[in-house]
Amino acid sequence: MGQKYLSSITITYCQPRKIFMPARREQVLFLDYDGVLHPDAVYLSRQGPVLRAEGELFMWAPVLVKILEDFQEVSLVLSTSWVRNLSFKRAMGFLPFDLGNRVTGATWHSSMARDWADENKWDGRTRYDQISRYAARAQLANWVSLDDDPEGWGTTAQHRLVACNPDLGLGDPQTQRLLIEALRRMTSR
Repeated sequence: MGQKYLSSITITYCQPRKIFMPARREQVLFLDYDGVLHPDAVYLSRQGPVLRAEGELFMWAPVLVKILEDFQEVSLVLSTSWVRNLSFKRAMGFLPFDLGNRVTGATWHSSMARDWADENKWDGRTRYDQISRYAARAQLANWVSLDDDPEGWGTTAQHRLVACNPDLGLGDPQTQRLLIEALRRMTSR
């Protein structure tokens, strides 16, 4: 008496929603924006990022799209201050679709701001340190970086860096050749 039978109660469970996340690919290109996809002369205004040089923001992005056509298995990880300053979603939104579709993550995550009382710990790290920590956490073996900041890249890691001239970025044919060579080496492993 007074017992309730669970079998007579209908409970509706929520079905898990399918979320599309691209599969983590084995070959990764760490991508900086400033000095790579446009000249390193960008400042953040109330209206958003502004280029203080001739040209336009992301003017060399089509060059990267074209190069990556031959490297379909290469995914992108953003290693740019844009993620920290604007958010991952907004930073990724500036990329052309063909590049944004390849993005699987970023070296900076908003949880880092909560975890560190002093964000200067992040700011004080070299780009190499930021990238190598991400690569170690993700257990990446095949990766290269396209960046205009060569600071901190030791001799054992130089083969992973395609260094851009901050004023020319991917507009420089020599940098384009070096990137293609680095991607070929990486994808042949």
